[in-house]
Amino acid sequence: MPRSARTPPLRFSTQTLLLQLGVVLLVVLLSAAVHAWLTYERVGREAENQALTLARAVAADPSVQADVLAISAGAGTPPPAVLLAGPLMAAAEAIRTRTGALFVVITDETGLRLAHPDPDRLGEKVSTDPSQALAGQEVTTRNTGTLGPSAGAKVPVYAPGTGTGTVVGEVSVGYSMESVGQSVSRDVGPVGLTAGGSLLAGVLASFLLRRRLQRLTLGLEPEEISMLVHDQIAVLQGVDDGVIGVSADGRISVFNAAAQRLLEQPDLSGTPWADAPVPEQLRALTRPDAAEADAIVLVAGGSVLVASARKALHRSEDLGWVVMLRDRTELQQLTRQLDAVGTMSTALRAQRHEFANQLHTIAGLMSIGQHQQAREYLTGLAATGPLKFPVDQAELLQDPYLQAFVGAKGVEADERGVTLRIGPETLVRGQVTEPQDVTTVLGNLIDNAVNAAVAGSSPDRWVELEVLDEPHDDGGTLHIVVADSGDGLAAGTNAEAVFAEGFTTAAGPVVPAPAAAGGRSGGQGLGLALARKLARRRGGDVRLLEPGTPGGPGAVFMASLPRTTAGTTAGTPAGTQDLAGKDNDA
Repeated sequence: MPRSARTPPLRFSTQTLLLQLGVVLLVVLLSAAVHAWLTYERVGREAENQALTLARAVAADPSVQADVLAISAGAGTPPPAVLLAGPLMAAAEAIRTRTGALFVVITDETGLRLAHPDPDRLGEKVSTDPSQALAGQEVTTRNTGTLGPSAGAKVPVYAPGTGTGTVVGEVSVGYSMESVGQSVSRDVGPVGLTAGGSLLAGVLASFLLRRRLQRLTLGLEPEEISMLVHDQIAVLQGVDDGVIGVSADGRISVFNAAAQRLLEQPDLSGTPWADAPVPEQLRALTRPDAAEADAIVLVAGGSVLVASARKALHRSEDLGWVVMLRDRTELQQLTRQLDAVGTMSTALRAQRHEFANQLHTIAGLMSIGQHQQAREYLTGLAATGPLKFPVDQAELLQDPYLQAFVGAKGVEADERGVTLRIGPETLVRGQVTEPQDVTTVLGNLIDNAVNAAVAGSSPDRWVELEVLDEPHDDGGTLHIVVADSGDGLAAGTNAEAVFAEGFTTAAGPVVPAPAAAGGRSGGQGLGLALARKLARRRGGDVRLLEPGTPGGPGAVFMASLPRTTAGTTAGTPAGTQDLAGKDNDA
């Protein structure tokens, strides 16, 4: 059959509605049937009890007992005409008429009718078994006799004066089951109304449940929901980006493994977003006035993250927020390495003319025959090197990586009118084993100091650096102290606040910047925070020693980087204690 000709399957919500309606209808019908049956049984039992009471009263009547005994004691049974005109027939019919019973039958000890509503049945044996009553037992019955279906009772008739001794006959009283049915039919109205009301309530509840089901499932079919769950698990666990889902009621609905790793938090699913232990910048992204297109850069858990948030909508229904976290730590490290290479390259380009002039000088001396002067000139170059970085006492940094990096930073600072110098307490005898972390921390501290010196009011612009390696069995610790000639921190600035994201030294003294700007200004406001996190991750720290004063000298920062050097000898060099307590005159 062509696909276009097939009947489209019913939606799951429609199937659920029809199933609910069927169940409600079945329950209502069963309840009505059970109620009707119980009512029928109750009315039938009442008819039996009423028949038993009436039969007892008739059987206990002395005149009835005497008349039955007289007939039973005689030879044979009187003819029907005699019985019809007899006292038993008159008494039975009077009682039946007065009580509305279907029949009142009196028999002798053999079960022959002595009184019966139908005169033609007189003298005949009863249609139902009278043996139990004739044996002295009272019984209730429901059966169909000559007068139709009935609910009745049979009671023995004892001889007068014998109590429960000699049975001389029995009395059968019955009420028509048709009258019982009429009594039941009177209850059908309330039963029907109750069933109809129950059915209507069930239908209404089914429709409401269908609407709620559609709202909760967003109108999706079970197959679609199952596919979405599989896709969600595959996507959330397969991507390296952190994903945080915040539902419309303000609770975290999704917190994938990448988000747990980047934020160094356990699974926070079910936690209120307002109380979740996440950076405040993330919560700011989901505020009603937040712009969806904006992304922020923040430092969390020792990583540099780019975070963005998007509103989740489905058919104009607000589902909450989706917060994305991307790890830029490796990119930041590569950027720092590239910055170091670029800094060195810039330094080499800055001294290209000096190198060319030295070659021209040698060539000139040789061309005019001043060979001795050329040899002396070459000897001087061999002693000092063909290139010279504008950093005093760079030879105290015995590690070639540190020499090259600090020298390149000195060239960069010199181009901005700042002198970078090495302090006299500097002594590095080992080799740097973690150049990436050292470059990140040292580069940020030098860059901040140069920026502060440029923006400072002092005419003498300088940055002083002291580096000391302290040997340990598991790797040496590198101590770094950086001071500058700037104007220091703004008055009243908290010493710990400078390490918070959003603080920047790019425009001079460290001043607070808006939290959003700290993440959208190309990395400004993240240098000190990232440097401290890197140092603390290694077991070290970056802290502020002196806040500086207006007019200079400026702030002094100290960094400790454990396990970043190797090859030093045991023992603490002289000056270690002085290094941690240097003042601004360093």
